[in-house]
Amino acid sequence: MIKIAVLSGKGGAGKTTVATNFALSLSGVGRGVQLFDADVEEPNARLFLHPNFGDRSEPVRRRIPVVDAEKCTLCQTCVEFCQFNALAKLGSRIVVYPEACHSCGGCKQVCTANAISESDRDVGLLQWDADVSGIEFWQGELFVGEESAVPVIRALMQHIDDRKIAILDAPPGTACPAVEVAESSDFCLLVAEPTPFGLHDLQMTVETIAMLNKPWGLVINRSEGEADKPLEAYAREQEIPILLKIPFDRGFAELYSRGIPFVDRYPSWKPRFRELWNRIRSPHPVKVS
Repeated sequence: MIKIAVLSGKGGAGKTTVATNFALSLSGVGRGVQLFDADVEEPNARLFLHPNFGDRSEPVRRRIPVVDAEKCTLCQTCVEFCQFNALAKLGSRIVVYPEACHSCGGCKQVCTANAISESDRDVGLLQWDADVSGIEFWQGELFVGEESAVPVIRALMQHIDDRKIAILDAPPGTACPAVEVAESSDFCLLVAEPTPFGLHDLQMTVETIAMLNKPWGLVINRSEGEADKPLEAYAREQEIPILLKIPFDRGFAELYSRGIPFVDRYPSWKPRFRELWNRIRSPHPVKVS
């Protein structure tokens, strides 16, 4: 089917709102829908879906170097090799900082005394519910104190079923975690709000995602007439089709504050999200009128 990354240049733009309502609206379409909460540093899609994870979980592990002090000659080849400062010579021993390690295995390869082995370190957790309101929901969670979210995101993406529609709720911003999700996708759905900050962060996202050469489209959240014009002008300039507008509506905001997807209370929006799906599937996505 297709993998859709839902991205925004900043938190609070409405990315999770779009991802959850979109997934719920596509329930029953094709061979099924998967929703992945890949904002692993602060996953919150579960607040709107209320999954029952039960005992369905699996750890995410990384390989971390272990230095044998008896074999180590303190040559510091490993320290000089590591570009992430995960190893350091302190006194008469080599110390490993596991949170900074990127698990490349290079230190083990360059060790002249064969003093480095590797052990597993739990850095995160995956949880899932096979059926939440007709969709399959997956969540990744990075453990507190870990430096990189990418290993958890990569483990999460391994559970994408290519027979289903996969909606990937990406981390906000333009750093490595968001790029990792975008790179795993077939289509990038950008979400922005019509404010000066919203336009600025959309520009940052576009500059980053453009390098991936993915098809894309824009959703304007909290759409409000004249306020949309700067976003519309920028989208025209960058040739980004505007695929959906979600109005600035107090009712939507109240439902959000209570953890209720607005398509549950406004079912007339489900066909609009299905039309969004049809626009994305089109070889040349058609913008909303």
